[in-house]
Amino acid sequence: MALAKKTLKQLRDRDDHCWHCGAEGELLVPHHRKNRQAGGSKSRENDITNLMMICAGWNGRIESSAEHAAAARSVGHKLRSWQDTWNPVYDFQDGRWYRLEQDGTKTETTDEVPF
Repeated sequence: MALAKKTLKQLRDRDDHCWHCGAEGELLVPHHRKNRQAGGSKSRENDITNLMMICAGWNGRIESSAEHAAAARSVGHKLRSWQDTWNPVYDFQDGRWYRLEQDGTKTETTDEVPF
């Protein structure tokens, strides 16, 4: 299922760099934190709180390597099927944790990280 234009615009406005390495522009791809085939409501798979922009390289590594997938889960870049998208995400570029909001923004959080 392709992303709606409105969702893709919100995503690009919120995420102007890769949350992992800081890459920008053409290198970025939309990434589902909770895999689309990991269960849950199909209508919520493209929810803005389940999406983030990351570079194609990081996306490939976390989707093909158990070691990288575990590292991505430890910072909220990947979620298990039972985890909620309310779980925070770590931005390596500014060293902060964020919650991804329904309105397409992000809010810094100091809550204890549940990973």
